Amino acid sequence: MEHLTNIVDYGVIGLLIFMSILSFTFFIERILFFRKVDILSFAHIKKLENSLTKNLTTIATIASNAPYIGLLGTVLAIMQTFIDMGTADIVATKIMSSLALALKTTAIGLFVAIAAVVFYNILSRKVEIFLAEYESEKV
Repeated sequence: MEHLTNIVDYGVIGLLIFMSILSFTFFIERILFFRKVDILSFAHIKKLENSLTKNLTTIATIASNAPYIGLLGTVLAIMQTFIDMGTADIVATKIMSSLALALKTTAIGLFVAIAAVVFYNILSRKVEIFLAEYESEKV
């Protein structure tokens, strides 16, 4: 069952790193789009809204799922620790060290989620401002 350690170290943490890069990339893409968007070039507010909110769902999905993926990594690492405890004589310091390291995926998952929530909130507020400006200009 040593492969659980590899799944946690490379699979779960790798996925979380990929999710953080993806959310950051979409955040930067949206910021660059917002800088050059001409809201008055849109004929209808729904087309503007669709254009402004592109990729926001992905950022929100990353924000809501990153803690769960981190928790999954922690559970797998704790399972590996228990398996190691059952198959060999392990001293208490080794057990505590393994359990502490198991929590790293939860910490990474929370970090990714917090960053994605901040990105989402910043972008959502900008969308609200653009839509309000559009409505005031079209009246």
